Amino acid sequence: MLTVTDNAVDAIRDLLVGEDVPPQAGLRIAAKPDEAGTLELSLTSTPEAGDQVIEKGDVRVFVAEDTVAVLDNKSLDARPGSPGHPAFRLDRRS
Repeated sequence: MLTVTDNAVDAIRDLLVGEDVPPQAGLRIAAKPDEAGTLELSLTSTPEAGDQVIEKGDVRVFVAEDTVAVLDNKSLDARPGSPGHPAFRLDRRS
């Protein structure tokens, strides 16, 4: 199962601040259509049917059903980027 670092929690929380999204909103990770091997991240109000929901603190991450296996044994981390644009990365857990 994907894990989420404290840095990623902070980054997701920062992205949600000021956005017109409900409290149950989160970051969704899904395969990008028509681009094999590419993932896309987006803010969404609710998970889609079949999404795996990962909660850490007050943050939720929704992993698309067809992406769960790809992210198994991975960790979502983040580094500060330009304001409002953190740099997310996936690391293999040891």
